Amino acid sequence: MNAQTTNTKPLLITTGEPAGIGMDIVIDVLCHHDDALPKPIFITADIDVWQERITMLQEVGKIDHAPSFGVIEYDDIVHGGDLLDLAKASTKQDVFIINIPCKYKVNAGELCTHNAQMVEMQLNIAHRLANDGVIGAIVTAPIQKSVLIDADVRLDNGEMFSGHTEYFMHKAGCDKVVMMLANAKMRVALVTTHIPLRDVANAVTRDEVRQTVVITEQAMRTQFGIKRPKILVCGLNPHAGESGHLGDEEMTTINPVLQEFIDDGMDISLAMPADTLFTDKYLQSADAIIAMYHDQGLAPLKSHGFGDTVNITLGLPYVRTSVDHGTALDLAGTGRASAGSLVQAIIVARQMCG
Repeated sequence: MNAQTTNTKPLLITTGEPAGIGMDIVIDVLCHHDDALPKPIFITADIDVWQERITMLQEVGKIDHAPSFGVIEYDDIVHGGDLLDLAKASTKQDVFIINIPCKYKVNAGELCTHNAQMVEMQLNIAHRLANDGVIGAIVTAPIQKSVLIDADVRLDNGEMFSGHTEYFMHKAGCDKVVMMLANAKMRVALVTTHIPLRDVANAVTRDEVRQTVVITEQAMRTQFGIKRPKILVCGLNPHAGESGHLGDEEMTTINPVLQEFIDDGMDISLAMPADTLFTDKYLQSADAIIAMYHDQGLAPLKSHGFGDTVNITLGLPYVRTSVDHGTALDLAGTGRASAGSLVQAIIVARQMCG
């Protein structure tokens, strides 16, 4: 999961769903993994809820002290304030909460659609600051997609909200980005992301496969420092279609594109059976694997490192990493949430940002 360090711009962490464990794991990192944090660092949260969660974690013995931080008001940034100037004027701290108030009271573990706007505001300000080059990378804690969908939060093109990846893609004006998850065992990139399984075959087009390969190979070279990456590709169907007897997408769609890259000198496979590709025989030599759909790639990956895996969005004009888990509502405020994936997401973001 090693990548190159290219600059020292500050990072921004979004705490995501306020009723979930986002704040818990960020507070944990501040108290127990300070060496993983570049400074200054900015965190989006409702300051009152943030303080309440600190108290809860102190009461259950998760932390023995409250982390120190300064506060910057969201409205001051929106109305034209320079983030770094506001930080300098605020305090002598090197950790800053960008205060984005929730509309309704937050109870740990209890979702509230009325606070969906606050969650979207976190993502929006993170995008703006990253896109303007003020921060070097965005690190996102988990959100509850259902809350934003139920609150009718939509993407800029009018489509229903479906996740961080698609949100940042539309905000940045990208035609295509690639979701990659990485841990010490493997890196897996996806051709399709958060769509129903019944829609996957139609979504796996030649253009989608081609763009996924281009973005993944370029990221391996420019952001991970691998001069000639070896990429293995999953087929869509069982046994990669069994020569067309179990589906012909490999023959008609996937392999013709992959053969073009092979002919151009790229070290990439033709479509391989996914049930054997994720074995040590192949993983030992692969720099990245491209899977056709979400669970095809992420189920085996998470079985080899859930909790220590990082979600990376490739193809954005800025770096975005994330944890590999959800909001874990039952753990919010209990002190039982692990910050391991967040620590890794911060480390990778530090290494990749540029």
